[in-house]
Amino acid sequence: MDWSKWLFIDWEVALAVVLSATAVYFALIFYTRIMGLRSFAKLSSYDFAMTVAMGSILASTILSKSPALLKGLLAIAILFLLQGCISVIRRKSTVIRRLVDNQPIVLMAHGEFNWDNIKEAKMSKNDLQEVLRKNGIKSTSEVFAMVMETTGDMSVIKTSDTPADIEIFDDIRDYELIVHHKNFK
Repeated sequence: MDWSKWLFIDWEVALAVVLSATAVYFALIFYTRIMGLRSFAKLSSYDFAMTVAMGSILASTILSKSPALLKGLLAIAILFLLQGCISVIRRKSTVIRRLVDNQPIVLMAHGEFNWDNIKEAKMSKNDLQEVLRKNGIKSTSEVFAMVMETTGDMSVIKTSDTPADIEIFDDIRDYELIVHHKNFK
């Protein structure tokens, strides 16, 4: 193996990387200002796809000759534009929103595990116990609800004396487990 090719870089390549990284950096700031911070939010599956695609394009644009800088910047602009269009369409159409977005799912309600949903989410008891511990839960009786959100993040809502608003939960699949319970206020 020729270690010098692996360890060192000639000045032309270094300059190209510096210029590409700088151009991409400022283009991202510009695109984000136009489209808003939602562009990097991790709210749905299409947001996740945007983030992965963006990372791939950024890496290849900055670190290689192909794609060319302008080609990479155009691809990034198209991704921002597509995400903006999908955001507008999904706000106006429930059908599109259901096709594009994952739906949050109840994994635990009022201290009781929902094993059907847990199995469907491909989670294990150990996964859930870890989430509970990370959220400072010492007993399942402390849990008002545990929800796997559209991004795969887990929300743990502790039981409290504050009455719950149904509107906060009505977009969650099987939200009835939460709101139609004897302990729901």
